[in-house]
Amino acid sequence: MKTCVIFGAAEFDTLLEPIRQEDCVIAADGGLCHTQKLGLVPDVILGDFDSLGYTPDHANVYPVEKDDTDSMLAVRRGLCLGCERFLLYGSLDGPRLDHTVGNFQTLQYLCDHGAFGYLVGRDYLVTVVKNGGLRFPETAEGILSVFCMGADAQGVDLSGLQYPLTSGTLTPGFPLGVSNHFIGETARVSVRDGSLLVLWDRKNGLPQRMV
Repeated sequence: MKTCVIFGAAEFDTLLEPIRQEDCVIAADGGLCHTQKLGLVPDVILGDFDSLGYTPDHANVYPVEKDDTDSMLAVRRGLCLGCERFLLYGSLDGPRLDHTVGNFQTLQYLCDHGAFGYLVGRDYLVTVVKNGGLRFPETAEGILSVFCMGADAQGVDLSGLQYPLTSGTLTPGFPLGVSNHFIGETARVSVRDGSLLVLWDRKNGLPQRMV
């Protein structure tokens, strides 16, 4: 499975996992600063460059007035290059809350197009799971929160957590899944029909995805 590693303009701490030679690395606007600090040469540089403040050489330049965010431009490019797994750094801890919410929707876009991704923040990891699930090891600690994305999420199962749920329904109008807790058991989050936005402590790493 080909991985696309995207660097956005928001805060960046450390890599979640080593970047492999076969990974596709994309710098989106100000994310180029992060790749430079890491000594990485991106495969693609793109954006409107309002964050970076200058236009780098060999960049794919887009107008400021456009429908896509720079993160969405990067995701679209990664999909065109055959990537199915996405890690988005500099996508969660920035000063622009609207861009953070936009990145949540970008995760849904990936799921709707047969891929999946993670927003990698300083303290949290975020993903969207559609008609599938996640499995966390018994060593996982801290908080896990689950929110409905879009239409009602049907057949939601939460197990191995402080607040379990069996064949439940989560709606976009009530935050029933906020602030659940790992309890030292293998934890599972799944949805039969719909999409869930899932957030957890970064120290737990990436879960196993279930179809």
